[in-house]
This record gives sequence, C-alpha cells and structure tokens, in this order.
Amino acid sequence: MGSNMKCISVYTDNFELFSDIFEQVMENPLEENEEKELEGITYSNSGEAPENYVERMAQKAEVVVMRDKSRGLTILQHGSVFEILIPGADNATL
Repeated sequence: MGSNMKCISVYTDNFELFSDIFEQVMENPLEENEEKELEGITYSNSGEAPENYVERMAQKAEVVVMRDKSRGLTILQHGSVFEILIPGADNATL
C-alpha cells in the first residue's frame, strides 16, 4: 500500500493564528472532504497525500516545511494555506 498521509488544510497565512487553533484542529478529526471553521479560519480534510508529496513540495522555493517530531507530523506552508500531514492515514490519528 505505501504509507499515505492524511492531509488537513488550514486556510490562513498567519502563523500565530494557525498555532492558536492547531491543537483544536488535531483534536477534532474531520471526515474526508469535510470542512469546518474555527475562530474564523476554515480548515478541511483534503484526503490523502501521496508518499512523495512532502519531498516534491519541499523542493519549491515558496514552501516552508516544519516538522512536529513528537507526533511525527509534517506541516507545509505555502501561500495562504498550512497543510498538516498526518502519517498512517489508515490508522486513527489519536
């Protein structure tokens, strides 16, 4: 199967706002293609990202890559969206 990742998109370009709602986003898993709003920020489950997605995105100059080692998450920021990539999409996130 390969290790696909679940991708949560958070539509803001403000890192502080993103940080403020990050925990809540992680604690409220969405169904695939579901969309919610938190403190005026829309976030959605964008389904699964292919295995090499992070590598491909990381090569682009405009993409910022952050890692949350404690949870094994990768966070990409580009334009006005943050993407939280959660490994092992077939498993429950928490």
